[in-house]
Amino acid sequence: VYKALTAASLLGLWICNSALTVSDVALSRWQEEKSDDGVKWKQLEHQGPYFAPPYEPLPEDVQFYYDGQPMKLSLATEEIATFYAKMLDHEYTTKVVFQENFFNDWRKEMTSEERKKIKHLEKCGFGEMHKYFVDKNETRKALPKEEKQKLKEGADKIQEEFGYCILDGHREKIGNFKTEPPGLFRGRGDHPKMGMLKKRIMPEDVIINCSKDSKIPAPPPGHKWKEVRFDNKVTWLASWTENIQSSIKYIMLNPSSKLKGEKDWQKYEVARRLKGVVNKIRSQYRADWKSKEMKKRQRSVALYFIDKLALRAGNEKEEGETADTVGCCSLRVEHIKLHPKLDGQEYVVEFDFLGKDSIRYYNKVPVEKPVFKNLQLFLENKDDGDDLFDRLSTNTLNKHLQDLMDGLTAKVFRTYNASITLQEQLKALTDSEDNVAAKLLSYNRANRAVAILCNHQRSTPKTFEKSMQNLQTKIDGKKEQLTDARVELKRAKADLKAKKDVRSKANVEKKKKLIEKIKEQLAKLEIQATDKEENKQIALGTSKLNYLDPRISVAWCKKFGVPIEKIYNKMQREKFAWAIDMTDEDFEF
Repeated sequence: VYKALTAASLLGLWICNSALTVSDVALSRWQEEKSDDGVKWKQLEHQGPYFAPPYEPLPEDVQFYYDGQPMKLSLATEEIATFYAKMLDHEYTTKVVFQENFFNDWRKEMTSEERKKIKHLEKCGFGEMHKYFVDKNETRKALPKEEKQKLKEGADKIQEEFGYCILDGHREKIGNFKTEPPGLFRGRGDHPKMGMLKKRIMPEDVIINCSKDSKIPAPPPGHKWKEVRFDNKVTWLASWTENIQSSIKYIMLNPSSKLKGEKDWQKYEVARRLKGVVNKIRSQYRADWKSKEMKKRQRSVALYFIDKLALRAGNEKEEGETADTVGCCSLRVEHIKLHPKLDGQEYVVEFDFLGKDSIRYYNKVPVEKPVFKNLQLFLENKDDGDDLFDRLSTNTLNKHLQDLMDGLTAKVFRTYNASITLQEQLKALTDSEDNVAAKLLSYNRANRAVAILCNHQRSTPKTFEKSMQNLQTKIDGKKEQLTDARVELKRAKADLKAKKDVRSKANVEKKKKLIEKIKEQLAKLEIQATDKEENKQIALGTSKLNYLDPRISVAWCKKFGVPIEKIYNKMQREKFAWAIDMTDEDFEF
């Protein structure tokens, strides 16, 4: 019966049982009748996107230099120059690809006269511009409290006007109501398009989506929308196509909204359903390793990788359109090396390729012997640029997954394995006798195991070394305090031995308590240092927000007395309100 319930009806049951934590208004909101024909809403009204403010020209005394000489730039050229100037102290501007892409796009926007003169990036002087923006930033930081409050009030006013919509009679918060300002594309990893110009989004680029009977948002004066739609089978409010990768960007509801909550819950319920059939699926793909059909063999090995290594399926791309990123189905011969023996292990596969967002996936993993033998077979008579799985595509794999279980995709496998890994690691690492700081270290270590599984990497933050130095200074200071406190305790004990009075005895107890307090503080700082060091190149947030069933974390917090606030910030608690309110400490994924 439980499995037959939809996410929407489960939410209704949750709300019914949460009367003490949810208002009657919210209760009726969740209990409203759900549509089964794909309709997401009946009424949708909003103000449209908030556009980035127009460019403000530089002061006359802030100049651009070319070949050592000051040069006045046209407004469009100057604006793009400021994008580069703001990033002069960033690692990106040292990369050749970034420099070349920026300069090529910048020259396209120049006047013909500017193009004739500005021919070499190395002759361009952005120093004064850079200093201007650094000083401006410092001035803003140093503003008096009253001025900062005025800025906050201005931002709140914009939020109030553009940050909410009316959805089926309820006021819902919008997630990202601002268009992204123009600038230079960064990308992740070594993206081949880094440095290219992200153009300003104009009303003429934007498609508005709302209900027919609502007040259609007015475009800024002198402009018009690209299109106005009335599509109640989608949940986005506005969309446009960005110019770098031609991907569609959306204005969506806030993660805490009704529709988002239902979708989130449903995602994790599908992953939980996989738990009931995963052993059968694994038995099937193991049997297919010996199939007489090459197509089945390739599919079974690919599915093994998706299951064991949480690889993405991969999507076909038009040549030259995006970075040379691949997933499991689009792996080429050049992306793997086979080692019968390596580092004391047998049947090792060495992966090396660019995955999503141009993040390098490098892993040496021992596999089962039949998988290794099949890979040797797949590599026969192929060149480096040939497909490893030449009889398999993302579409055919996804169709097969749907046949195995309704709603099953490679991402569901990823969500399932991430959540199961977190749950198992938390059980193995958490000691109920630990203090909160030590329990949080265990949680982050469990989360890190998931992030490593999902290849969620990041570059070491620029502030890491300084942050660690500051932390080490605090640790050293706390150790000195502990040494001094022990000396004080020794003196207090000597004083008690000499005087043998109540006051001296109380002083000894006071010194002992102080030592215990300092020890706790020192342990907490040392745990922070360990945690920071272990996580310097691992991005914990991606898996926590997208692949880990929040009910696992909520149950762990309740079971071990860890405040939810230590795991989820305010925004995340709003996103996972459904999980926080309905989960008890005995929840099992």
